[in-house]
Formats: sequence, C-alpha cells, structure tokens
Amino acid sequence: MRIFVAGATGAVGRALVPALVAAGHTVTGMTRSPDKAGAIRRAGAEPVVADGLNARAVRAAVIAARPDVIVDQMTDLAAVTDLRHFDRAFANTNLLRTEGTDHLLAAAREAEVKRFIAQSFCGWTFAREGGAIKTETDALDPDPPRELARTLDALRYLEQVVTMSIHPEGIVLRYGSFYGPDTGMFSRAMIEELRHRRVPLIGTGAGWWSFVHVDDTASAVVAAIERGRPGQVYNIVDDDPAQVSEWLPALAATLGAKPPFHIPGWVGRLLAGEHMVSMMTQVRAGSNAKAKQELGWQPAYPSWRQGFAEAARQPTERRIAA
Repeated sequence: MRIFVAGATGAVGRALVPALVAAGHTVTGMTRSPDKAGAIRRAGAEPVVADGLNARAVRAAVIAARPDVIVDQMTDLAAVTDLRHFDRAFANTNLLRTEGTDHLLAAAREAEVKRFIAQSFCGWTFAREGGAIKTETDALDPDPPRELARTLDALRYLEQVVTMSIHPEGIVLRYGSFYGPDTGMFSRAMIEELRHRRVPLIGTGAGWWSFVHVDDTASAVVAAIERGRPGQVYNIVDDDPAQVSEWLPALAATLGAKPPFHIPGWVGRLLAGEHMVSMMTQVRAGSNAKAKQELGWQPAYPSWRQGFAEAARQPTERRIAA
C-alpha cells in the first residue's frame, strides 16, 4: 500500500518509516524541515516538505502522494524540557493535534484515502480514580490540573474527530511514555536532568505509568494498518505498568546516575506545580489487552525493565537523523 506519514522525522516517525518500508509499503514521509528530507530518502521513503499547520501545503502533499493510508505522527516536542509550564511547552503540538489533524483529514477525504491512523497518549490523561490500570473504555480525567487542561482538550479533540471519521476510516493509537535511543526517556535533555539529579521523586511516587519502546509503536502502526477496526482506540503500551517510585530510580541507575532526591508533595507543588505532583503521585497506567487481541500486536520489549537497559545500549545512528 501507499502510506503517507506526517511527522516522519519525529521520535515515532524515525522508527516507523523504516518499519513500513520493511513491511513492503511505498512510503511518503512529510517533514517541515528541508534539512531532513535526505534522511527520509535514505530510509527508503519519498520525502515531502510541508508545514502541518499550512492547509494548502498539506493538501498539495497528500494529493500528490495519492496514499491509501495516512499516519498522523505530528508533534513538536524535540525542544521541550520545561514541564513546569506544560501547556505552554505543548502549545504547538496542541495546534498540530487540532488544526493539523483537521488539515490532514480534509486532504485525506479529497484524495479518497481509505484509512487514517493518529497518535494520542495513554497515561496521565485518565481519570485519577478507580483502579491503577485503565482500558480504552475508561473515562479521561474530567478535572485535570490546570497546566494539563489545554493539552488534554487537544487530545480529546483529536480522538473524537478521528474515531468519528468514516471516510477515511479513523483509528487512534494511544502511546505510553515512549523511549528509545536519543528519544523520550532517553533524550539528551532527560539524561542530563537525571544525571544532575534535577528530576526528584515527589511525595509517595505512587503514580502509575505505562511505557513503550519506539520500535513497538512502529510495529503497532503496521498492525493497525492491516488489522485495526475503524473507529477504535488502542492503548499501545508494554506489559509492565509501574509506579514512579519504582521506575524513576531504576532509570537513573540504568544511566549511571545517583538516585533521585526525594521531596515531599508540598515542596513539589512549590517547585514544579500541581500537575507534576499529580504525575508523580496520582496518574494511572493503561492496559494493552485490546491491542494484543484485536491487532495481534506483541511488544518486542514487554517490560521497560528490559527495554531501558537495551535503549541505553542501542546506537542512535541506525535512526533517521533527528
């Protein structure tokens, strides 16, 4: 099939483009940076340069590519380091998840694209009550901390417009907190923060997180293209949800850093904000049972315990250059 990947040089896109090519698909990769077009071509795909917020450019790119499937992986998170001002840090990504998604869907309908797969998130978005592990049918947070509200609104919007789409048929993949060589939990910025002990363990550290290796996000997209049910949402996470009190010290140890400082919740509120205390102490993780059953998907890294160690050893050169 002909696959159009919007956000082809982002964290997920760098793993996804080679995976799609390896699966036998003809891939067009969209990036907003002319400097990254060569990397897409080296990965075996046809590059196209367009800004996801420019409706005319997006339309032209999609019409020219004539894809059977569009995969929307557009974010703008490469330079995000200050999560104290979360909504400000995610402002452009939120535009891509709303206006950018609208532009892609409009172009998809004009080009008679059959399937549209979009990236969402599985984690702090769930309601902070009930069980620790949530499924796709569980409610999202009705009253998130103020700093998270706009980002959650953008995710709600994306999920609604995509799953309600019939032409093309829409599918949403909610990724856990991802990691891989030089990305996510192993980005240069995160490694520096951990090594300088600037990521404290706040309060009880009882918040539950789900993780996923970027390679496993790529295999999930391939599975969703082939076997996903229209109108569905799938949690794409590993088999081993964990509390912050467990995974944060383990991540520091994997990187050869000293254990994180421990600070009480009230200090965390003063230094980092209510939303960061919530992420450390209240948030919920996700179940991958539906993705396994309906997509036939199995994570190659079933636990972050194995995955963190492997990511620390993996070379970055095999990826599309960031």
